[in-house]
Amino acid sequence: MTSTIEATQGAAGEAGERRRLLILANDLDLRGELEKIFSDLDVRCSDISEQVLAVVRRNEPDVVLFDLASSEASMALQCLDLLREILNLAPDTKIIAMTEEDGRDLAVQAVGLGATDFYHKPINAAVLSIVVRRAFRIRELEEENGRLREQSGSMTIDGIIGVSDAMRALCRSIEKVAPTRATVLILGESGTGKELLARALHRLSERSHQPFVAINCAAIPDALLESELFGYEKGAFTGAAKRTLGKLELASGGTVFLDEIGEMPASLQAKLLRVVQERTIERIGGRVTVPLDLRIICATNRDLDALIAAGGFREDLYYRISEVTIRVPPLRERQGDGLLIAQFLLQQMAERFGKPTRGLAPDAIRAIQTHRWPGNVRELENRIKGAVILADTAVVTASDLGLQDPGENTQYLNLRVARQRVEVQAVRQALAVARGNLSRAAELLGVTRPTLYDLLEKHQISAAQFGKAAGFASGNGS
Repeated sequence: MTSTIEATQGAAGEAGERRRLLILANDLDLRGELEKIFSDLDVRCSDISEQVLAVVRRNEPDVVLFDLASSEASMALQCLDLLREILNLAPDTKIIAMTEEDGRDLAVQAVGLGATDFYHKPINAAVLSIVVRRAFRIRELEEENGRLREQSGSMTIDGIIGVSDAMRALCRSIEKVAPTRATVLILGESGTGKELLARALHRLSERSHQPFVAINCAAIPDALLESELFGYEKGAFTGAAKRTLGKLELASGGTVFLDEIGEMPASLQAKLLRVVQERTIERIGGRVTVPLDLRIICATNRDLDALIAAGGFREDLYYRISEVTIRVPPLRERQGDGLLIAQFLLQQMAERFGKPTRGLAPDAIRAIQTHRWPGNVRELENRIKGAVILADTAVVTASDLGLQDPGENTQYLNLRVARQRVEVQAVRQALAVARGNLSRAAELLGVTRPTLYDLLEKHQISAAQFGKAAGFASGNGS
């Protein structure tokens, strides 16, 4: 069949400024109907033939609306093969498989091959528009995350993926502290990557060519922790057949990382205090003082202030190990990082297990963005790993992740809504500070009074209430 290619340009700006939609369908009436529905997009149309790949290569569509409807099984299989070839050629392109109402099996096969979504005819303009524009939003989000990944790739701290303000501030702190000799205390919930940061501190320091020794104080029984830390002399106790150096001595010249320091028994806290103060140890059963040249980094997910108040942790040790305190934000407070990390892990796990995983389904993206992540990055990594291993299709869904889909009404992808919320908050704060004085509020916002009037009308905010509130508060205080 000879391929026919058509282009449609809407009135809203030049085609080059708009998103590109490719409609693949043999039905000319259907193509005409779809062109009218998406007249505001840069629409290209083609029949389904061997020339489609050339069309995709030439036009680089963001989204492809692929009509798989066919009464012939052989033609349906050819369409699925073509869909697979399109994704091999342009893996970032989002494909929506369109089928007849009884073509659910065909739609499922298409999604299994990597289609982003599917739609059953007959055409409902409003519903189909939602499906297509959702695919565009996903494409836009992935492009933005790609740009952010490039930016984050310039960070000097290897292994840390994040573009949120919280993580950028954290990385700057690490870079400042690393070259110093300061003893560092890292605080953060379980799974936030405290050891990763400790290794970064070591790697960016002048001790980077010396040993980095990590000890998990919670993983070693109390009876063995002392010998693990300090070592012992031959004959110090039953079974001590030879002198054995402890982890602190083995780390001399480099860095020792004491993870879960909040779990250290009280009897050892006093001995550790001496190590921090004097940088010397005595092996168990020995009488010789051994000098140490090491940097000490500690970490815990416990509330040390509460432990000190309860008598479970020495206050003097706390002040010694916290010359610099670094707090690691939980994943739920790292805006935008969750999805970025998920996509990185998805690609990594797919390569590791040899799985043809292409991306995250819309419900998976919504679920990742709204889940609280009590286990932080460790939980996210485990869920992604399990999903890659067990997923039946090339696209990971919320169900594969074991997460609840928050629903279509989630608005985290809607930039207009986000901007509107920030705008309202800024106007309200400025009016509160200015006590309803419009000139002062406009000055604080950096806009003119007419612009402020427009904002008040747009968001239906009454400036008078802020003046009244200020007067009421002033009256109460007199």
